[in-house]
Amino acid sequence: MEPTALPSLRPGTLYLVATPIGNLEDITCRALRVLRECDVVVAEDTRHSGQLLHHFQIRKPLLSCFQFNEARRSGQILGRLREGGTVALITDAGSPGISDPGERVVRAVLDAGFRAEPVPGPCALVAALTASGLPTDEFHFVGFLPHKSGQRRKELERLSGVPGTLVLYESPYRVARLLGELAQVFPARQVVLARELTKKFEEFLRGTPGELIEQAKARSLRGEFVVLIAPG
Repeated sequence: MEPTALPSLRPGTLYLVATPIGNLEDITCRALRVLRECDVVVAEDTRHSGQLLHHFQIRKPLLSCFQFNEARRSGQILGRLREGGTVALITDAGSPGISDPGERVVRAVLDAGFRAEPVPGPCALVAALTASGLPTDEFHFVGFLPHKSGQRRKELERLSGVPGTLVLYESPYRVARLLGELAQVFPARQVVLARELTKKFEEFLRGTPGELIEQAKARSLRGEFVVLIAPG
């Protein structure tokens, strides 16, 4: 029995390709095929993504697309699609548009009448939630909190009334500060810190905000964090 031929990429389509969040083995066969067959790869950081493509021996033209040029780059992407090209959009890690560039590009592509097709794969939000031990039947994704203390506190207080598990992202430089804020707003709730997901030093820390503050005092917390807060 001959293997079924895989469908060719469709002209005039933007492919949203999820890339590894740490472990390169997590990239999908479909993602690799799209990256090999597309006309151009649009990347959040061309240097970072260039290393990924080099690892998998993929050579493609690279265009940058980050927070401050996303609107301008959307016009160039539309030009490629009008010519019948295929464009793969990737970010530094995970799924494009999830706390990463991509949302404005997708909106522009759809508004212009072209197709946006997801190529699913790694996502820190999903990886952390499924292994957290917290309820997964209903959850609310926040992304990154504001940097200013007053705005952060106001947002956390607003979220205290939201049902389901709360999921947010935080950098290692602000995670200690966040734990202090959680101790004030959610002192009795269970919190899970997921760090270095899919990497060698992947770790899940669990406890109340106060308990996690004590753990943080005894060690250095590094890596990007997914923070999960149990429902009230």
